[in-house]
Amino acid sequence: MSKPLVAIVGRPNVGKSTLFNRITGTKTAIVDDAPGITRDRLYADTEWLNRPFTLIDTGGLDQDADDIITKHVYRQAEAAIETAHVIIFLCDIKSGVVDADRQVADVLRRSKKPVVLAVNKVDTPQKAHDELYEFYELGIGDPVPISAGQALNLGDLLDDVAAHFPKGGEEEEEDTRIKVAIVGRPNAGKSSLINKILGEERVIVSDIPGTTRDAVDTFATRDGNDYLFIDTAGLRRKSRIKENIERYSIIRAIAAIERCDVCVLLIDAEEGISEQDTKIAGIAHERGKAAIIAVNKWDKIEKDDKTMKEFEAKVHRELGYMPYAAQMYISALTGQRVAKLFAEIHAAYQNHAMRISTGTLNEVLIEATAIHAPPTDKGRALRIYYISQVSIKPPTFVLFVNDKRLMHFSYQRFLENKIREAFGFAGTPLHFIVRNRGEKE
Repeated sequence: MSKPLVAIVGRPNVGKSTLFNRITGTKTAIVDDAPGITRDRLYADTEWLNRPFTLIDTGGLDQDADDIITKHVYRQAEAAIETAHVIIFLCDIKSGVVDADRQVADVLRRSKKPVVLAVNKVDTPQKAHDELYEFYELGIGDPVPISAGQALNLGDLLDDVAAHFPKGGEEEEEDTRIKVAIVGRPNAGKSSLINKILGEERVIVSDIPGTTRDAVDTFATRDGNDYLFIDTAGLRRKSRIKENIERYSIIRAIAAIERCDVCVLLIDAEEGISEQDTKIAGIAHERGKAAIIAVNKWDKIEKDDKTMKEFEAKVHRELGYMPYAAQMYISALTGQRVAKLFAEIHAAYQNHAMRISTGTLNEVLIEATAIHAPPTDKGRALRIYYISQVSIKPPTFVLFVNDKRLMHFSYQRFLENKIREAFGFAGTPLHFIVRNRGEKE
């Protein structure tokens, strides 16, 4: 049984992201005084009194907005309402009931979903009774006075929310979805790629760089495998960061890489490989994530018979530390080769979780040392006693030797290449630990 979905909705700037952060105990949502900061749905798993649920933060509902971004936000919030089991309708006691609140209430009544009305910014609930009465006119039910900023009365709010959860005590199943982070600099086409994969307008797509400021989780199933796609804000150079929200976006992009199994680095074919692209790739490599390099907007490039080979060589030159990553040349706009992306992601994931028996590994080790003898230093030779795989994601191996100071990085790379020749491991980095015999494994 899936966890209940709870959506926080309301007009702009009533404190939805602050409430989201308080309930989940995270700083996932961007919090800023400027209205309209939260643009896409945000998901986070949390629980109340041992009842797990997924909380959704949304952009503010504003039907009368003229600008295109705000209209997109309205559509995204409507989509969150459609998928939610329970809705928290958040209002602001300091401004009272305004026309925008009445519009939101109309949308919620039409949804036929359970709604809990929360009135935010109530710093002294005992003195707010008179001010709360006007919120009854919304026709939603009894208002629950809270202060998201001071974490007041949130228990009462969550009690009311949990009362609408489906009955049953089934244990949560292990999350077996393949987690994929789509990362890259602003305007590389990350949101367009997600939308093409899902076949629906799931995240906001715009020509304005930096439109997607929040990491967003979306779900898909292909060939019997479940995928969770994490769309992130593009990382920017520090010198270009003007707002606090961009700093949070950078942290979240790194956090998205931490969460994922497979990292898809999206490169803009028209712009080429930037310093920022190499930085993102380095983060994924250092954290041991499976990786795919997807060169987007390939349909916009004038080509001859050498174009792809030249770009491949450029990728190998700039990202030489991750030769294991497959390269794909795609178009999120036209869908060119996007369908093949699932096969590459699944293969990289399988290799990321591959485990090789100790006996088989040592057969490869014996053959490798026979081909190329271990190095020596001042007449003392390196002796490798055996190799063992100790973990996966990424595959990690321990080499037990007589003196780890004799292990040169070039010989370790030789051994890695031999292991890759024998077992593949395409799409995933391999980690090696060298220990003297007798050290704890």
